[in-house]
Amino acid sequence: MPSTTNRRSILAGGAALAAVPLVGGAPAAAADPLPDYAPIPPSALGPAVNAQGYFVGRVQKNLYWVTDGTYQAAFLTTKDGVVLFDAPPSIGRNLQRAIDQIASDNGVPNRVTHIVYSHHHADHLGASSLFGRQVVRVGHAEAKRLLARDNDPARPVPDLTFETRRTLRIGGERIDLAWHGTNHTPDNIYIHLPDHDTLMLVDINLPGWVPFDSFNINEDVPGSIAAPAKALSYPWKHFIGGHMGRLGSRHDMVVYQRYVADLIDNVRKALVAIDPTPFFVKYGNNTWAAVKAYQEAQVDYAAAPVIQKYTGVLAAADVYTASTAFMILESVRLDLGADSQVHP
Repeated sequence: MPSTTNRRSILAGGAALAAVPLVGGAPAAAADPLPDYAPIPPSALGPAVNAQGYFVGRVQKNLYWVTDGTYQAAFLTTKDGVVLFDAPPSIGRNLQRAIDQIASDNGVPNRVTHIVYSHHHADHLGASSLFGRQVVRVGHAEAKRLLARDNDPARPVPDLTFETRRTLRIGGERIDLAWHGTNHTPDNIYIHLPDHDTLMLVDINLPGWVPFDSFNINEDVPGSIAAPAKALSYPWKHFIGGHMGRLGSRHDMVVYQRYVADLIDNVRKALVAIDPTPFFVKYGNNTWAAVKAYQEAQVDYAAAPVIQKYTGVLAAADVYTASTAFMILESVRLDLGADSQVHP
């Protein structure tokens, strides 16, 4: 998912603009006023960040998580050093500050010895290079190929890779890594810490929130729809989804599954309920205009009841549900073959 400018900077910039003297003594009329959206339910919000822009807290025992309110990483302190899980650039050097804080409080080493990559995207790995060349980086074999292709010095390729499963034993701790097929990306992995009751699976379920634009920009829609059931097959209590300001629970995963299932059901209904004829009659040989209007009507039909049902339950249900409905509509049509009619 795309990197997000620090929200504190955005707010500060907005305040600065508001303080600029008005030319001519009166504000100009807004040509395109910003839309209003439903309030964010308090259940979607996590702890406040500190003055440096981060929050760090214990997940369980010696496993910790750190967030800037939009992105998340995690780290495990061990007798031999620290294992870091992802390195989002929006958190950046606050990652080491958070580690230093916990290490100082608990009298443990603060040197990062390993970084586990959830997947290759820059918004989750762009601070990896801050930790130097002596760190052992671990990821899926496809992550190594994709990172070599991208050739981004901020994201060094993994030193240690695996294809389907790998158990790391570092400083007396156990970390189970697994690849269960393509979902958000071809290399996105499940990170299970069984001794800490925790699963980390990034860019699938963002606890308390609907998916980001266009269903989290998932590269494999059916694989992403199937991912929550695979996640729930693991034993865990705590969930780290990589985004937003709080940890997740199994209940969060179930609510997210229901949200997606409701969208799928309504998309299937829309395929039957919306007649394409009026759109193609109106736009004649402008095929793209007809298709666009037809699909917008399908999306509206599928998304409207889901938005109504989940407003106040999942944050931003009214912001991104329509774009997710479109991605699911296209997957139901193209991946599953629904509404595919053979010309007689």
